[in-house]
Amino acid sequence: MTDRFDEEALMAIDPERMREFICAMDKGNAEYLDKLEKEAIEGDVPIIRKDTQSLLKFLLSLTHPCNILEVGTATGFSALLMAEYSDADTTITTIEKYEKRIPIAKEHFNLFDKGKKITLLEGDAADVLKELNEGYDFVFMDAAKGQYENFLPEVMRVLKKGGLLVTDNVLQDGDIVQSRFAVTRRNRTIHARMRDYIYNITHREDLQTVILNTGDGVTLSVKTK
Repeated sequence: MTDRFDEEALMAIDPERMREFICAMDKGNAEYLDKLEKEAIEGDVPIIRKDTQSLLKFLLSLTHPCNILEVGTATGFSALLMAEYSDADTTITTIEKYEKRIPIAKEHFNLFDKGKKITLLEGDAADVLKELNEGYDFVFMDAAKGQYENFLPEVMRVLKKGGLLVTDNVLQDGDIVQSRFAVTRRNRTIHARMRDYIYNITHREDLQTVILNTGDGVTLSVKTK
């Protein structure tokens, strides 16, 4: 009887209210990051959500990565977040191909990357990744969702054994649990590719992966071989 009551009580909780409560507990970011976040939201620029920011900061404190790779820079917010909350000797390489956002990211890095940790590589990640050497111990995947599966082989090549792959936006605002016929026709290709990606990283023998209902869905994958 108690179990049934607890289950019904949990089902009655509004997920958005729960998320707002969790986000309200975050102690906040550096002032310039709050400003950049506000500008990105007002400009309709994709940006990692508040609870994903908290998760990233926690993971950086836990793992102390030396060499971070970010796939998908946008205007530089998440790279700067990782620069702000990582160790002083951490280096960050970030990749962006969208020409309109690259100058904005460069400006933000010039203004706020105090430790000069960040290197921006311009171009399609599918090409740029092939030119990178092995040795990254932390990878943050936050680019075009339909391309994650295409990026994965090169990401796995450059990721060190024991390294952490963090992938954002894997639940697609809940669409991922729907049948392909329940999502809009224009989103069906991305829906199918994301399902393939999630299946791949959760079933590979060289990865140990957990899926979190944080932000718009995050997977954490440790390279085991």
